[in-house]
Amino acid sequence: MDRILVINGPNLNFLGIREKAVYGTQSYDSLIEMIRQKAEELGVEVECFQSNHEGAIIDRLQQAYYEEDLIGVVINPGAYTHYSYAIHDALKSVFVPKIEIHISDIHSRELWRNVSVTAPACDGQIVGHGFSGYTEAMEEIVRRRG
Repeated sequence: MDRILVINGPNLNFLGIREKAVYGTQSYDSLIEMIRQKAEELGVEVECFQSNHEGAIIDRLQQAYYEEDLIGVVINPGAYTHYSYAIHDALKSVFVPKIEIHISDIHSRELWRNVSVTAPACDGQIVGHGFSGYTEAMEEIVRRRG
């Protein structure tokens, strides 16, 4: 069965705990449940992976290169968005559609958040749509599959 990989970077496991005014009060578990429900609706499998460690995210992306059932990657690199050229390079080695998402609008926050070094390695970016950015990205990946 076709599969989408959802990768969440540092601190996303603390959704509902940290900066509620920015990220809302829903927990990480509620995000994962919403993603799983959307996968079922779209008729695809989903794997959700979260790490606070840059190397673990890179390792998971490199592993994705070998997965024949993978049809796309949804990634929220968290703060790595703004400085991880290593994640950028790992994204470039995965030859399926990749959509970068951010719960908040990174373009209207602190100046240092305005630049994404990982977005150029992706096929699209969704920002500021809250949790629904994930489901929008999943829909786009399935649409691209044809």
